[in-house]
Amino acid sequence: MAQPEQAGATGVLAGLSDELAGAVERAAAAVVRVDARRRLSASGIIWEATGLVVTADHVLEREEDITVGLADGRDLAATIVGRDPGTDLALLRVEAQGLAAAAPGPAPRVGHLVLALGRPGPGGPMATAGIVSALGGPARTWRGSRLEGFIRTDAVLYPGFSGGPLVDVTGRVLGLNSSHLAQGMSLAIPVESVARIVAALLQTGRVRRGFLGITSQPVLLPIGLRRRLDLDQETGLLVVGVEPDGPADRGGMLLGDVLVGLAGAPVRDTDDLQRLLTGERIGQPTPVRVIRGGEVRDLTITVGERR
Repeated sequence: MAQPEQAGATGVLAGLSDELAGAVERAAAAVVRVDARRRLSASGIIWEATGLVVTADHVLEREEDITVGLADGRDLAATIVGRDPGTDLALLRVEAQGLAAAAPGPAPRVGHLVLALGRPGPGGPMATAGIVSALGGPARTWRGSRLEGFIRTDAVLYPGFSGGPLVDVTGRVLGLNSSHLAQGMSLAIPVESVARIVAALLQTGRVRRGFLGITSQPVLLPIGLRRRLDLDQETGLLVVGVEPDGPADRGGMLLGDVLVGLAGAPVRDTDDLQRLLTGERIGQPTPVRVIRGGEVRDLTITVGERR
């Protein structure tokens, strides 16, 4: 006969097990199969009941003959609305109404229990469990693109899980899983970031990002120079390359300049620069501050668009 303590522990575990299974069932209706490559299918998330589906960009190996498999067994033809390889996110549309759209959840905390869901085949959903091991951003991926935020977990992403949701224990979506953003790690794009990218893709089919046309590296600013120039920041970006006839070149930036400001905000490192080069600045004359020969120079550079 089980002791009361053992029976209590078993009851707690059984309750947790039922909660997790219930979370999978609630979220699974919004998890779809995406057939857009030669071999294994990938996963996706029904973003809006009117037929919008988000998935991972890297799983789209073709731009035509894409099929989305719903939880109810229907296979629907899908078209690409837009793609953003930099964040590994793509937006699809299927001709359907009244779909079971995902329910977004609150921002997770480190230590929260989470589930990674996928539907890489014609059967039911698949799931793995883990915890949120880190929250971060902005950060650069191994391919050099920039993420404004990420969720790192120890939930295993099996083949075909990319594009599926990371959900909490109630089945609400916390992010979109990708095995492509960080080699060897399970990362998810936070649901807030997904929403912003989806809005951009709906508007223009891509996420516009500005660029100056420079190669740079962070450098320390000597304390004496900072005091003389009345600078609060300790670092700037040393310009080690200028693209011929690029925005910076046309604006008068020179090799050896130290970039310390853009649009009135300090530029301390590459992340600062990328954060400031938003799509809204493309084509706009923008004030840029550099240190040249120990003196501050103010330039005006018309921000270009990264292709």
